[in-house]
Amino acid sequence: LIYITGHVNYGGRVTDDQDRRCLMSILDTYYAGEKVVNDDGYKFSESGTYYTPPNGSYSALMSYFDNLPMVDNPEVFGMHDNANISFQLQETQAIYETVLGLQPRVGGGGGEGEKTPEDIVDDLAGMFVEEMPEKLDIEKAAPGMFEVMPNGAYRSLDTVLMQEMDRFNKLIRTMGSTLVELKKAIKGLVVMSADLESMFLAFQNNQVPGLWLKVAYPCLKPLASWIKDFHRRIDFFRSWCEKGQPAAFWLPGFYYPQGFMTGALQTHARRYQVPIDTLNFSFIIKTVEGAEDVDHGPEDGVYISGLFLEAARWDRRQKKLKPSNPGEMMSLMPIIHFNCIQNAVMNPADYQAPLYKTNLRAGVLNTTGQSTNYILDVGIPTDENPRTWVLMGTALCTMTND
Repeated sequence: LIYITGHVNYGGRVTDDQDRRCLMSILDTYYAGEKVVNDDGYKFSESGTYYTPPNGSYSALMSYFDNLPMVDNPEVFGMHDNANISFQLQETQAIYETVLGLQPRVGGGGGEGEKTPEDIVDDLAGMFVEEMPEKLDIEKAAPGMFEVMPNGAYRSLDTVLMQEMDRFNKLIRTMGSTLVELKKAIKGLVVMSADLESMFLAFQNNQVPGLWLKVAYPCLKPLASWIKDFHRRIDFFRSWCEKGQPAAFWLPGFYYPQGFMTGALQTHARRYQVPIDTLNFSFIIKTVEGAEDVDHGPEDGVYISGLFLEAARWDRRQKKLKPSNPGEMMSLMPIIHFNCIQNAVMNPADYQAPLYKTNLRAGVLNTTGQSTNYILDVGIPTDENPRTWVLMGTALCTMTND
């Protein structure tokens, strides 16, 4: 039944590997074989509210249905109670965006001493222009960076850095030019185009303009937090370029983390002269918390900082995956050692947590059949059956939304 339902009936429709794993985990709960058939006391959830009613009269069956909760708790799906909070936050955000979209767009008319919307946006744009960082310059690179190897190529991670610098420089140019044009449009020096008007409204609503999102990295933060995050990303890559390779890499700062992962594997493959397609990552969760606590990088692989765990937490004492604390949507992970191993074999007792750029967990399917928001699976030690964390929706993300 599990094979027919999960792989045949739905196998062609559920194309994402993570979705199929979730589907099979749900089926394992309800198609539990002999446990369901022979055990009249088998419960489908921990609370015991949901179970197969025994054979009986019509009235007894209807009484069972009447006693079920009007609103299903997250535990019936195997989720943590925090899922309710997450749902309510999403509902609130949707209402907030609807209200913002309905409010009148009336400019001018500010009272005495009160700033008009045009004044507020003009001041905001002026502040962003003043704080705009300089472009990342390869000419200011530290000694030893971007050295050409005997075969005429750059080192793999140097190539990754150059590509990231190009992407950020394009974003800096776009932000600088659109901010100047917006300030001119507010003063009436140029025509307020549809794109500039959209940018004006986005600034009013603390949202990132669409003109920037077209050339920016995936991020769900509001404008104020987005700007802080943008400057932190620039500082990280400027430090890498001008001071040399960091001991620990801040993965959330990358436009394209998948490219960095390939670069790390390629570095190992070139060093030990092994085929890159035989390499994979193994994962060691360290006891140090942040990049500032790391003096030097590992012999093999890379140290990664800045990852967040959603729908679970890492227990520092037991060094195991544990359920989230009440009200804690995300928790920061310690440094993780991504170690390059040839013909690595995953530990079946570990939970293979998918790592996403944002907790939206959605993206466009690329040529490999995987979402562009998905990076890779990270093995995390746990005492529980890994299926427990699949049902909870536990995953790693590179950033929060606030």
